[in-house]
Amino acid sequence: MGEHDAPAAAIEDYALLSDARTAALVSRDGDIDWLCAPRLDSASLLGALLGGAEQGRWSLRPADPLAVATRRYDDDSFCLVTRWECADGVAEVREWMPVPEDPTDDERTDVIRQITGVSGAVAFVQELRLRFDYARALPWVRQTGTREEPELTAAAGPDAVVVRGAMLHAQGHSHVGTVEVAAGASAALSLTWFPSYRPTPEARELKEAWRATHRWWRDWAARMREHGPYRDAVRRSKLVLRALTNRDTGGIAAAATTSLPEDFGGERNWDYRFVWLRDAALTLEALLSHGLGEEARDWRDWLLRAVAGDPADLQIMYGLAGERDLGEREMPSLPGYAGSAPVRVGNGAAQQFQADVFGEVLVTLAAARRAGLAESTRSWSLQRVLLHQAERQLSRPDNGMWEIRGERQFFTHSRVMLWAAFDRAVRAVEEDGLSGPVERWRALRDGLRTEIDEHGVRDGRFVQHAATDEVDAALLLIPRTGFCAADDPRMLATVERIEQTLLRDGLVLRYRTTSGVDGLSGGEHPFLACSFWLVEQYAATGRTAEATALMDRLCGFRNDVGLLSEEYDPIGSRQVGNTPQAFSHLSLIRAADALAAGRSRRR
Repeated sequence: MGEHDAPAAAIEDYALLSDARTAALVSRDGDIDWLCAPRLDSASLLGALLGGAEQGRWSLRPADPLAVATRRYDDDSFCLVTRWECADGVAEVREWMPVPEDPTDDERTDVIRQITGVSGAVAFVQELRLRFDYARALPWVRQTGTREEPELTAAAGPDAVVVRGAMLHAQGHSHVGTVEVAAGASAALSLTWFPSYRPTPEARELKEAWRATHRWWRDWAARMREHGPYRDAVRRSKLVLRALTNRDTGGIAAAATTSLPEDFGGERNWDYRFVWLRDAALTLEALLSHGLGEEARDWRDWLLRAVAGDPADLQIMYGLAGERDLGEREMPSLPGYAGSAPVRVGNGAAQQFQADVFGEVLVTLAAARRAGLAESTRSWSLQRVLLHQAERQLSRPDNGMWEIRGERQFFTHSRVMLWAAFDRAVRAVEEDGLSGPVERWRALRDGLRTEIDEHGVRDGRFVQHAATDEVDAALLLIPRTGFCAADDPRMLATVERIEQTLLRDGLVLRYRTTSGVDGLSGGEHPFLACSFWLVEQYAATGRTAEATALMDRLCGFRNDVGLLSEEYDPIGSRQVGNTPQAFSHLSLIRAADALAAGRSRRR
């Protein structure tokens, strides 16, 4: 296997490029190994992340094999600057995905890689392997430019790509070339996806593309205000959440990737490029707590569109524009990250019943209302419909927030979230002056409390579900709802049990996979969000030193540009699962807020 045929890099070695419609992942070695266009959930045209170079890669690196790279994001953006120090000189590569000033300019996706010489002269090697439709389509590639203005065009089915900036020559099923820059000189390379049935788009004017993209990110970031020891981590986490939010539809994706494994070599590989109502709601709670209310309006509008129709058809997740058909299928054309198969496209969990979603949505919309987002007749009507549907589903066991594929249960966390749904409904009438059958909602709320106290508590602690004495990390979220305080004796006993059974090297597992509840083979690694939840719990109960130590450790798992995946392997010291993961970053924000609140209480 040659250097350019290498498999995907470690998950933590990838940086994100984003235009807030889709994203590219670029490794420390200069390989763009993942790019879908025109949206995050579109088919890949560079897919080496889930296999190797044969699944699609665009590499750009110095010819010097001993070149050393350091990288950073340029200010509050996803414009990546990589500095290469080589034997013959130093050069910088700026990589970004332009955010067009015209919001209707949606029939192209661009990736730009601009090389600038700093000192000496540095030769770069470029290699491009395009594989459309999840590596199922080898495109027809032809030279369409001139020696003075090189241009390569590739097309297959509905997809086309034009590559500009340097001459590339066919070498097998790839195209290769070299670019050399001296101090003060620059060379710009670009890749543009467009529909194959449209004319080839003109090249973007680079200076304006850079300025417009920076301005877009800067204007959004200007609304952020952070303080304290975790300022940089919180700020980058908010930017990640914005990058995962489609700027056209308002849909918030759970992650930028599919099928990065929870268990290396195993089957726990899922497609996270969709909008989970729960994840989106929790994301908005985190943003609302920092005064970013415009996103709440956009997401509420997205929600109204997505769930329009019969409330009995409510799904737990949708496509980025509210699409309902997310049918799961396997993609054998992609062999999987580190041999982790199958690769899945779509997500069968869309058809699951997860009762906690009602609570997550209603709690978030209540928070948006308290933050000043006025209810429209339509938005409150939607909430009343959701409450009616929640009432109809009260007697049904569910799959829980962890999307178990085993037997459904009455999960305690789900029952608490149903309690929270009716609690917010009661408060909407009593405190906010909205209309509704408040006496009925109050009775349902109180009945759920009685049920949880009787069936969700055993030996003085909360349990995972009514038929077990196991715990799971979702129980750490109970105090957020107002069902009980963080220092309630039942919560303290639950935390003690989680520490006894779910900690692995000091990090929190979602639940014990050996209990058989999820119906899957293999295990998984500690879930980063769960460990941040433990920070939040520690901070709320005065265990400040432990909270701070765990928070510092978790923030140390971020990669060099501040990104977190879904899980972490403390033995192998590596990130695990889809990346960057919204749940991890929003939980980091919540944990930092909890620590700041704890410091304020002590003062």
